[in-house]
Amino acid sequence: MITLQLFARYRELLDTDHERIPWDAGLRTVADLRDRLLARGNAWEVLAEPRLMCACNQEMCSLDTPLADGDEVAFFPPVTGG
Repeated sequence: MITLQLFARYRELLDTDHERIPWDAGLRTVADLRDRLLARGNAWEVLAEPRLMCACNQEMCSLDTPLADGDEVAFFPPVTGG
């Protein structure tokens, strides 16, 4: 099982802050998980943003980070300061 966490604007747009995704061999990387979510269409397309930020097991990561059963993945929009 993969635990998906969504933060900030993503949480608001998708009307959820977390979800449990059944594990399967097709989820090799964080990108694979994102692609599966994008395939849902509609509001989920927000995860196609080019500057999407992600973390795996509470550590910043890239989309090519490998996944394993039991991992927690978080997606959040870029943070700006000022």
